Amino acid sequence: MRLFRFLRYSRSNRFRPLIALRADVYRASVALSFHIMPKPPKIPQSVLVIIHTPALDVLLIERADHAGFWQSVTGSKDRLDEPLVETAVREVAEETGIVIGGAQVPGSALFDWQYSIEYEIYPEFRHRYAEGVIHNTEHWFSVQVPEQLEVTLAPREHTAFLWLPHEEAASRCFSSSNADAILQLPRRLAGRAVGVPAAGRGR
Repeated sequence: MRLFRFLRYSRSNRFRPLIALRADVYRASVALSFHIMPKPPKIPQSVLVIIHTPALDVLLIERADHAGFWQSVTGSKDRLDEPLVETAVREVAEETGIVIGGAQVPGSALFDWQYSIEYEIYPEFRHRYAEGVIHNTEHWFSVQVPEQLEVTLAPREHTAFLWLPHEEAASRCFSSSNADAILQLPRRLAGRAVGVPAAGRGR
């Protein structure tokens, strides 16, 4: 069985490699557990990860449950104490097959913007959360890949992908906050390059 390297972000703020099952095997096990046991309510703490090339071509993926809903990688914490960086690394691997910390994409390519927004959850998605939860806090990240990589989608979640120049990608996003994050990408990367401190977590 082929193996790939998966990275866990430790409390010491260092990436440490772990050996994990191949992505398709992992997804199959997740699908099996979904049918065996009830799915717990989603935690209203999530990440948004913009995947981009050095030329600022941005990856968008189309949701399986909403045709025409194009977005960046998103996902909620698996557990309350899961570090946000770990959530970002895991979601990118699960939704695109891109392994942060592998040969093509080093751990340093992941950029935590230290910024978050709070938004009202769309009514059609509220059943996934505990009763009475109507707001989610989303933390923004980006990750630079060397080129427009081939993507391996999780078919239960997404059905297609596109690489687009960042302004065009922003115009295709269903979510206005996702579009805003993509439009901020050049400024955020420029600030990182010159060592400007992060803006801090948002509201």
